[in-house]
Amino acid sequence: MNNIKKMTYTALLTALAVVIPLAFGFLAIQLGPFSATLASHVPLFIAMLLSPIAAATVGIGSGIGFLITKGSYIAARAFMHTFVGIFGGWLIKKGVSYRNMVILTAPLHGVLEALIVIPFGITLDKIIVTVGIGTVLHHFVDGLIAFSIVQVLYKALNLSLIKEI
Repeated sequence: MNNIKKMTYTALLTALAVVIPLAFGFLAIQLGPFSATLASHVPLFIAMLLSPIAAATVGIGSGIGFLITKGSYIAARAFMHTFVGIFGGWLIKKGVSYRNMVILTAPLHGVLEALIVIPFGITLDKIIVTVGIGTVLHHFVDGLIAFSIVQVLYKALNLSLIKEI
């Protein structure tokens, strides 16, 4: 894939990462300090298939989208997508399969989102259980949604983003 296409896809995925919390807030689940907006990680997972830089850009966009709609606490968590995306993009670049990338990035995702909420005064049990574990579960759900979308893109547009599952 050439650089112009990668930049275009990165821009579209970044726009989606900003728009999802703005337009699809009705998909949000709130349980105490844990919140999850269904499909909010999907642009990130797809961007990881492009490159670590594309994924980092989408992660920053995600942070901006959540800052506009949900405030600093959730935006700080969303900004952690930047680092998860870099790691996931690096794994894909090194030839790790999509499935294994999702598995390997899940603990990092949970730990980063749990750590970033410490300054917000949340109790340790809520940080571990609701934020850490909740994030990992949300990560897997959105990983599956992203995989389904990538499969549809392949069938509809012959756009091959995944080399191996």
